[in-house]
Amino acid sequence: MTRAETDELERRADLPLLWIVLVGVIVGAAGGLGAWIFRLMIGFVHNLLFLGRLDLDYDANVHTPASPWGAAVILVPVIGAIGVVYLVKNFAPEAKGHGVPEVMDAIYYKEGEIRPTVAAIKSAASALSIGSGGSVGREGPIIQIGAAFGSTVGKLVRLSALDTRLLVAAGAGSGIAATFNAPFGAILFSIELLLVTVSTRAILVVSAAVITGVEIARQLIGSGRAFTVLDLQTSTVFDLDWIGALALVVLGLMIGVVSAVLIKGLYWTEDQFEGRFKNPYLAHMTGMLVVGLGMYAFFLWLGTYSIQGVGYATITDVLQGALTNPWTLLALAVAKLIVTSLTLGSGASGGIFSPALFVGATIGAGLGQILIAAGVDVDPVVLALGGMAGAVAGTTGAALTAIAMITEMTGDLGALIPLVIVVIVAGSVRELISPSTMYTEKLVRRGRPVPQGLEAEGVGRFKLGGRSDSAT
Repeated sequence: MTRAETDELERRADLPLLWIVLVGVIVGAAGGLGAWIFRLMIGFVHNLLFLGRLDLDYDANVHTPASPWGAAVILVPVIGAIGVVYLVKNFAPEAKGHGVPEVMDAIYYKEGEIRPTVAAIKSAASALSIGSGGSVGREGPIIQIGAAFGSTVGKLVRLSALDTRLLVAAGAGSGIAATFNAPFGAILFSIELLLVTVSTRAILVVSAAVITGVEIARQLIGSGRAFTVLDLQTSTVFDLDWIGALALVVLGLMIGVVSAVLIKGLYWTEDQFEGRFKNPYLAHMTGMLVVGLGMYAFFLWLGTYSIQGVGYATITDVLQGALTNPWTLLALAVAKLIVTSLTLGSGASGGIFSPALFVGATIGAGLGQILIAAGVDVDPVVLALGGMAGAVAGTTGAALTAIAMITEMTGDLGALIPLVIVVIVAGSVRELISPSTMYTEKLVRRGRPVPQGLEAEGVGRFKLGGRSDSAT
């Protein structure tokens, strides 16, 4: 963007509150519709490549049946990799990776500008990555897709730079709300990570977009919770004794370390692939071949492709008490860490939120089963939920988002205090080991840091895109 274009953006007047809220509703509707279309695209790719049938129906919370290809299913992720590299390389390099860093970069350094092409290419590339078995999530892509639409609307309506950024955050929030059926968590996500100003105006616009997006998604996808949880033994905070609290602290320490390992491991893997492979096709195909081998190994062991895709079916098994062997659970966690780093590090397009949920759930439940075997009275499901929240907070830096989203996604308030304890410990430990989050590390590597928080006007300012903007 030229200096003249930047000056023109700054000269544009902000819309009256009522009008910008209505524009936010339009952006939110696009986010909800986009989440539905994106799910259909994933279903089409997954059913075609894994099962050889033309069908849009795909429930990620249910394990994929045995593929008719037998051992040749190992090559399914490799086939998907070819399409992903072709799309990203030729049409939208921004579509590579987990998406949120590109949205943050646009907000803080590009006046909220995201090319409209990104939405289409991100949708197709991520559907190929997820549908073919890549260990990535739906949330990163739909955040980037919703943000791209918000940016496009801001440009069409000729909004100021601040309002354009606001619509980018609103579009991103509506997308993640529709994906997880978690409106409050999505609002907090926008506030914690994307808004450059927290005000009544910003919150109203984001909320309007989020509520619109999630209601449209509920009509098209359904209003059920993202996960069904086994009845908790620890139903209220008052049931939490000192042994349970200590177990949560230990879990927080473990999740904090694992979050740092995931962050550093993913970027280390990315560096290795970029340094050792000159051909992006060969790089991604190699990474996905290893993912395919791992996926098939778990099929031979457990009878399911446990670590492929978003991993919701395995998370559901954990939360319903279907997986109880602690060493199996910990093996799943380690395998997911590896295949996620390979998937994204070699060039995939998809989110990090779902892999974090998977790793947190399996580690939490695994620790719970070990403690039970040692005679300690704990609830593995509570620890699994705590692990999920801690892993999301640890990897992304969005603490309130993690607590709210896990609570909304499971519909159980009984584990709220345990979630808070794990999030506090995990977030603190991760920051000691890795000051950057999964999202900010990519920007730091580009020499584009983002603020750790917003300050009231008169207290401080953060320099955005080469100039100083109020952070009120």
